Amino acid sequence: MISLCMIVKDEAASLALTLASVQGVVGETIVVDTGSGDDTVAIARAHGAQVYSFDWVNDFAAARNESLRHATGDWVLVLDADEVLLPATAQVLQALDQGQPLGDLSAEDVLALNLLRLELGAPQSPYTLITRFFRRLPEISFNRPYHETVDDSIAALQGQAPRWQVITLAEPALHHTGYDPTVVVQRGKFDRARTIMEAYLADHPDDGYLLNKLAALYVESDQAEAALPLLDRALALAESLDELTRYELHYHRALAHSAQPEQAAGDYQAALAQPIPPRLKLGAWVNYGSLKKAQGDYEAAVDLFQQAIAADPTLAIAHYNLGTAQRARGYLDEAIAAYRSAIALDPSYAAAYQNLGVALFKLGQLPEALQAFQRAIALYEAIDPATAASLRQGVTKIGIPPALLAQAGLI
Repeated sequence: MISLCMIVKDEAASLALTLASVQGVVGETIVVDTGSGDDTVAIARAHGAQVYSFDWVNDFAAARNESLRHATGDWVLVLDADEVLLPATAQVLQALDQGQPLGDLSAEDVLALNLLRLELGAPQSPYTLITRFFRRLPEISFNRPYHETVDDSIAALQGQAPRWQVITLAEPALHHTGYDPTVVVQRGKFDRARTIMEAYLADHPDDGYLLNKLAALYVESDQAEAALPLLDRALALAESLDELTRYELHYHRALAHSAQPEQAAGDYQAALAQPIPPRLKLGAWVNYGSLKKAQGDYEAAVDLFQQAIAADPTLAIAHYNLGTAQRARGYLDEAIAAYRSAIALDPSYAAAYQNLGVALFKLGQLPEALQAFQRAIALYEAIDPATAASLRQGVTKIGIPPALLAQAGLI
């Protein structure tokens, strides 16, 4: 049997969708509530969950371990209330629970699964890898008060019994909506995360994993000067860290060194050299490609963007950036094809329409260019009226005949 274990607080808006995604997959649902003031508890109970209250002590691992304490299944699936389990992965979990082999590996030898999570709303680095499915064993527990994981206890078990295997599923297993910056700001997640991690690191100054996570928070908050010392400290411990953490450290240091292109390039190269699943390298490919384009090395930029597309053909920003690099090197047909691929993946991609219009104009395809500009202006008007007005004015000055501009409603 699979036990779903969750910790929640004020998740009424999304909890039902999460629980619906595991219906028929899990045998029991354990929900630990840390002080909800909305309908979270009622929703959980309406879906058959066992609900337990737990006083919040600024420690996510403590709350997670409380949920494990109530589980009785053979396996544990851990979800947050802003995540949903995808159907194909649900079938894999059920098969494993029924004792079926995972590829060539016997079910008896599987200790845990690493699940690929798609961060909805994250345009550039949309995947994370997390251990969310594992055997319910007393030796497996969460540690660290923030960015809590079971990885350390699982590694200890593997050290005692080498037959235990941790498998990474190749395809996305979860969808996550918590990345949305609006949600993050509304809930004060930045301040809470910083406070908890800084307090923990005061007592554990050599925890490279959490040094990386706190540095990433500073990078995301445009505080590179606070991030760099943490990243340097963690990279001094690199030999003791796993490949994914080493990738993230180099990636985050490259971002923090955005004003020093050569230093950033070295870190992007080191990040891309790490032996991790290709989808997890998308951010490095895209950013390094943009750096190369800014330096005028268009061929290298094209190659990097194409590697990102090969890893994930659905990444609209990679197609868009490929278009900008192709246009910069004078390959307009290739640029147009790339822009159209980006638009097919994201029909609201205003910048892709704008750049498509420019490329079409340069080829003399004026009606098609005007259609692209019209669409870009309409999209910008909904999100950035000033840019829409600037683009409208710019289009009238690039030499398109007034009759065509009037026909398109631009004058």
